[in-house]
Amino acid sequence: MSNIYSLGDEVINAENEKKDLGFIVSDTLKPSSQCTAAAKSANKTLGMINRTLVNRESKIILKLYQSLVIPKLEYCAQAWRPYLKKDTDVLKKVQKRATRLMIKDRSLSYEERLQRLGLTSLETRRLRGDLIEVFKTFKGFDNIKYTQFFTMSDTGLRGHKLKIYKL
Repeated sequence: MSNIYSLGDEVINAENEKKDLGFIVSDTLKPSSQCTAAAKSANKTLGMINRTLVNRESKIILKLYQSLVIPKLEYCAQAWRPYLKKDTDVLKKVQKRATRLMIKDRSLSYEERLQRLGLTSLETRRLRGDLIEVFKTFKGFDNIKYTQFFTMSDTGLRGHKLKIYKL
């Protein structure tokens, strides 16, 4: 049962999802729609790279992938961070496709292709981005008080004063 909202005499329609600040926010707050849209956009760009390049040298495709495709997979990832396996698999599939374009050797696994190309997995890149944001918050580079998000340990143990209490 949904509520009916109005502004004056005009009825406002409820929406299941809305694009805001460049990413899709659903009423359930699940990132599935954003993951699908990001993967679709990244796949389009990867297909364009594949169709238009005559020179198939992996260094060239790698640079294009890093500058054109990865930003589409990572845009605002801290806000819509995928946590469902199906969502991470949709994004991982794009990177797997890209590594197959750059390395034609079918005997290599996905992880071996990543290592050979000097790439990290998308999950590792998202984790690194999260850690950078936490660092910036603790060091005061952002205008946010870290005590709003973290409970600090008050045990007088050795070390530094920025120990986070584990729940």
